[in-house]
Amino acid sequence: MKTISSVTRIAAALAVSFAALGSHAEMAAPVRNVVLVHGFFADGSGWQALSKILTRDGYKVSVVQEPETSFDEDVKATTRVIDEQDGPSILVGHSYGGAVVTEAGNDDKVAGLVYVAAFQPDTGESPLDLTKKMPPASKSIKPTADGHLYIEPAMFHEDFCADVPAAEANFMAISQVTPAAQAFGVPIQHAAWRTKPSWAVVATADRAINPDLERFMTTRAGSTTVEINSSHVAYISHPAEVAKLIEQAATKSSKQ
Repeated sequence: MKTISSVTRIAAALAVSFAALGSHAEMAAPVRNVVLVHGFFADGSGWQALSKILTRDGYKVSVVQEPETSFDEDVKATTRVIDEQDGPSILVGHSYGGAVVTEAGNDDKVAGLVYVAAFQPDTGESPLDLTKKMPPASKSIKPTADGHLYIEPAMFHEDFCADVPAAEANFMAISQVTPAAQAFGVPIQHAAWRTKPSWAVVATADRAINPDLERFMTTRAGSTTVEINSSHVAYISHPAEVAKLIEQAATKSSKQ
């Protein structure tokens, strides 16, 4: 009887151990999905070079084409793409897209956040609130008569993407998206970086967001941060460096 009892106890212990190992393996599953969220005045095509690097390295890349008509609609567009993924994702936001991922990043499928020259608002805070703390160098953003925003085309290259070729900058200027101005002032309800690990790029030559504001936000959030000597569009002008940080985030988030 004692032998049977001992065998039963050992079998039960092994079952618990294997169950624990299986649970740990599931939690440590590699993050292979990357969801990219653009900011104001841009669309998803700007991620092309970065997407090619990540795809080459074995990641499944999805690009959100948020409408920039309202903050709520932009968050919904992002959540829609997150929920289509077949597992956990790294959620990446550029500029205003950082505010979008700060809200949408609360989704259970998001394993980590990456901010690329982006806003990282806290709960109850908006990008507009942050900009008032430390204004950018650029003064070329103008309102339209119907409540949208645009960058003066003549200043687009200097203020938005100084380190991309002039011809490319010119096309970006004439094809820029005009976002709804009110979206910039919507406060975050729940800042995902408070409960999710985060990484960030500070663009040291950024004229659209004050680099010191970027440093303040990344420090406050406790983000693992790299600085790149770049204009506001670091993901376009330095895709390899940004891709490297995203891949680090994917690897580290897999171990959470």
